[in-house]
Amino acid sequence: METDSALATLAALAHPTRLDAFRLLIRHEPEGLSTGQLVEASKLSQSTLSTHLAVLAGAGLVTAEKRGRQQIQRANIDRLRALMSFLVKDCCQGRPELCEPLLAELTCC
Repeated sequence: METDSALATLAALAHPTRLDAFRLLIRHEPEGLSTGQLVEASKLSQSTLSTHLAVLAGAGLVTAEKRGRQQIQRANIDRLRALMSFLVKDCCQGRPELCEPLLAELTCC
């Protein structure tokens, strides 16, 4: 991941509604959630939530898949992994023991 891509991804997450929606989708991987379920959980109108989903999709964080008459929204775990790797790539100046607490926290996920 390049810096511009990381910034776009972080910018997409820098809104409470989008961050909440993304975290909810993460909790429901790999099944995803229908747009209707996300609307219900967020208590927003469908058009407002769709706008936020479009921002997340534009940043590569969310993908939509049509299943019957429903749109299933899914978190893009590969994109999240790329962002996390970008953020910690040069972590700890070659001293892995300093990163162990971070890695242990991520391992339980």
